[in-house]
Amino acid sequence: MRRRRPIPPSPLPQREGVDPVRVKLPQGTAWATVRDHLVERLAAGAGVIDGMLDAGLIVDTAGRAVPRDMAFVPGMTVWFHRELPYEVPVPFPLDVVYRDEHIVVVDKPHFLATTPRGSHVAETALARLRRELGLPTLGAAHRLDRLTAGLVLFTVRPDERGAYQSLFRDRLVTKEYEAVAPYDPALALPRTVRSRIVKERGVMAAREVEGEPNAVSDVELLERRDDGPARYRLRPRTGQTHQLRVHMCALGVPILGDPLYPEVKGPVADGDFRQPLQLLARVLEFTDPVTGREHRFVSPRVLRAWSSYEEWAG
Repeated sequence: MRRRRPIPPSPLPQREGVDPVRVKLPQGTAWATVRDHLVERLAAGAGVIDGMLDAGLIVDTAGRAVPRDMAFVPGMTVWFHRELPYEVPVPFPLDVVYRDEHIVVVDKPHFLATTPRGSHVAETALARLRRELGLPTLGAAHRLDRLTAGLVLFTVRPDERGAYQSLFRDRLVTKEYEAVAPYDPALALPRTVRSRIVKERGVMAAREVEGEPNAVSDVELLERRDDGPARYRLRPRTGQTHQLRVHMCALGVPILGDPLYPEVKGPVADGDFRQPLQLLARVLEFTDPVTGREHRFVSPRVLRAWSSYEEWAG
């Protein structure tokens, strides 16, 4: 198997904890200039690209400004910073649970994306940690959905990131979640749910289809209130998108606060943090691939619909 060539270091520094964008020019000679390719490839528009080029904001690997008339060279790499959108700050702390010279484990709040994506860029766990801890090389070993709270593992050294990412790829991490959802006395638990889940690009919700199962979750009832919801322990054995949310919905007990399951609701206004999804990544357990240490981390967070359902619902 051919090894991928390492990505060359960026000639531009991070901005607000966010890496610059790297664009590698493809093979082929369909474009006369770098400018022509960027105008066609990027959604910014010709005027924006021309303005960035004229201001020296697009550079080559040596940090030299790319002029408008630079000839297109297949395989060439250019770098630039995206325009950071305004983001409503997520007003909840990002608690560091553990830190050493190799990893940082944090307890992520609801509504905070793990890594920059789409309209969530600087207001993400990764960008925040890079700024707050002064660790520009910090990277995410895995991700949690923006609406899910709980434990996330980050790596300090880029050359070690692959070793930690492989733990998740090879299912060598024990993950345990907690959810608050309706109680159904007819639902026999504990049980293992197996199904085939597909998530189509551009479609917000994933769905179950016929076919060989690719998603397996263990679901257990922890306790219930006589006049309210129940608390569940969820253990995913696989890692499909929205897997736990889809499986809980399929059981007839969708997780409280879920805007996608059982039906897609209208978008929540920016800054509306009133009813977070009641899903928490409670436990993260693994053997450190670099130090050999046995790690077990437990979030002390309490889901609000369990501690005070009336306050959460109101």
